[in-house]
Amino acid sequence: MTDLVSLSKVIARALRHRPDAAGIRLDKRGWCRVDELLEGLARAGTSVTREELDEIVRTNDKKRFALSKDGALIRASQGHSVHGVELGLRPKKPPSVLFHGTMQSSLPSIERKGLLPMRRHHVHLSVDLPTARAVGERRGPSVVLGVEAGRMQADGYSFWVSENGIWLVLAVPPMYLSVCVGQVGE
Repeated sequence: MTDLVSLSKVIARALRHRPDAAGIRLDKRGWCRVDELLEGLARAGTSVTREELDEIVRTNDKKRFALSKDGALIRASQGHSVHGVELGLRPKKPPSVLFHGTMQSSLPSIERKGLLPMRRHHVHLSVDLPTARAVGERRGPSVVLGVEAGRMQADGYSFWVSENGIWLVLAVPPMYLSVCVGQVGE
């Protein structure tokens, strides 16, 4: 049985961070021809069939990937660190509060500097606590931060929402953040 989770991670790396490692090129919106991706991955040592790729796209719980309407193109829904990729999303009015899950050890730095995109193009925000908590727990003890998105937008910050429902912003200054009750040292 093929490990679709492992294949999904290899595909995410190629479509978000290292297209060169798979010998592919992304257009300015992050799209790549499916056949080029599959051929590039095979040349790089990871064989993925079209059926496996379709299953990964269809069943990924985070909906990390999007296929074009004709199924000929694929891209990561967000999370790019590749220079020059702009997803072409239009600014949207966010909910009044969004959430961000992160490692508890990052909290002192976040309290000083706010949320920064680090190597990615945007900070990723969730619409609910459980999703943010799950994201934060991937690497150990976590904390969930509330983001006053409505106030930020009123103050001139732009927000975008990706195809898979993740809210994106360039950065979140500390004044718009609060630790969600019961998160630190639960």
